[in-house]
Amino acid sequence: MKIFVLLFLCFFKMSFGEILPIPPLLEEKDGVFNLKVVEGEYEFFDGIEESTLGYNGNILGPTIRIKKGEMIEIHVNNSLKEETTVHWHGLRVIGIMDGGPHQVIEPGTTWKVRFPVEQEAATLWYHPHLLHKTGIQVYKGLAGLFIIDDERSESLNLPKNYGVDDIPLIIQDKRFDSQMKLEYLTRNEDIINGMLGNVGIVNGVVDPTFKPQLGVTRFRILNGANARTFNLAFSDNRSFYQIATDGGLLEKPIRRKSLLLAPGERAEILVDFKSMNKKVELRDGDYSLLTLIPKGEKSKVEKVPKMLNQKVKLPDTSKMKKRYFVMQGSGRTVNINGKQMDMDRIDEYVKLNEPEIWVVTNASHHMGRGMMMGGGMSSMMGNIPHPFHIHNTQFRILNRNGRTPYKWERGDKDTVLVDPGETVELLVEFRHAGLFMYHCHILEHEDMGMMGQFNVSK
Repeated sequence: MKIFVLLFLCFFKMSFGEILPIPPLLEEKDGVFNLKVVEGEYEFFDGIEESTLGYNGNILGPTIRIKKGEMIEIHVNNSLKEETTVHWHGLRVIGIMDGGPHQVIEPGTTWKVRFPVEQEAATLWYHPHLLHKTGIQVYKGLAGLFIIDDERSESLNLPKNYGVDDIPLIIQDKRFDSQMKLEYLTRNEDIINGMLGNVGIVNGVVDPTFKPQLGVTRFRILNGANARTFNLAFSDNRSFYQIATDGGLLEKPIRRKSLLLAPGERAEILVDFKSMNKKVELRDGDYSLLTLIPKGEKSKVEKVPKMLNQKVKLPDTSKMKKRYFVMQGSGRTVNINGKQMDMDRIDEYVKLNEPEIWVVTNASHHMGRGMMMGGGMSSMMGNIPHPFHIHNTQFRILNRNGRTPYKWERGDKDTVLVDPGETVELLVEFRHAGLFMYHCHILEHEDMGMMGQFNVSK
């Protein structure tokens, strides 16, 4: 794959180096955010058009930004010739507003949702969740960010100028054939591993460039890929600080050299570019995803805050109810607890506002996480890391195989990567009633049935 990528990098050189596009902020009109799901035409490479999908445009979608405590109303119009849904990934909402496979938006109709935003500041996202078709609709372009602000986040000395020093990065991968045409599910391995590409895409563009200010820049990073786990690092081995997980700010910034993100996961990082005097690449393995070029302007933020959030004291878990979820199988046999998704079956009944522990096991044999763009594939049949996502909650990771979770995982999460042979224990609580999903966030696995549903009620 690496040789193939390098060959067409040279052949299609004219297509690379485009300035990183920033998804526009969606403007509220008469108290409503309007999203239109549309078919589009898009060129990943010069002169080669692809049929794509987007929200309010050819590919991806605008960023929805809202403050904690506000009521939000969103109207989603489906102009496609097929059904779709829109799931608010990471948001706590009642079941009928969740946008899962039960909230289908028929062609030519509009889905109207209205709910209070009750969570702390976080970088969330939205995407389709149609039964058996989530993978193809996301792959063709349907994804967008959903940012929540609150008083605490606004009071901190963090980069806040969206598109200037506060930069969204939607990282994905696509596969192109020898004619540079987009492929989807053309090999048996695509069912087993999920859809892995041979080209990295950031904000819809191949190998874009960005000129950060000289100082601290904030990156809000989403792994929006169908199946690939990215291991991100900078080409000059520079350190950065992780400040947030899926569901919000960490207690303190954590200094890191690399960032592992599974499909569906998000992280916010701060990078200090004040000493930058030559171009730097953001890479997955040895594959360049984004080229950063020094810029003369100085950033308004020159230091990383020492504290970010209040310390959370976890409750006594010794007497909490435990539920067990085993992810297993391969290809079209993937399942959870021996069962594949059935819309007419409720797998778990959960009590509202009652904390409990979910014990999630990946029953595959042990292997490394890998799957980097430039480092080859480390997955084999049945030996695949599974990212486990739960709707309607932000959970806390209690342990991995009985060991304390990594420092950068000790914040609110809605998606957790579970390695082959690994078991994680999650502290969960559901504050809204209704019917919700839990599933593997390798989208082809979800589509094949690695998903269940639970009902939350009093």
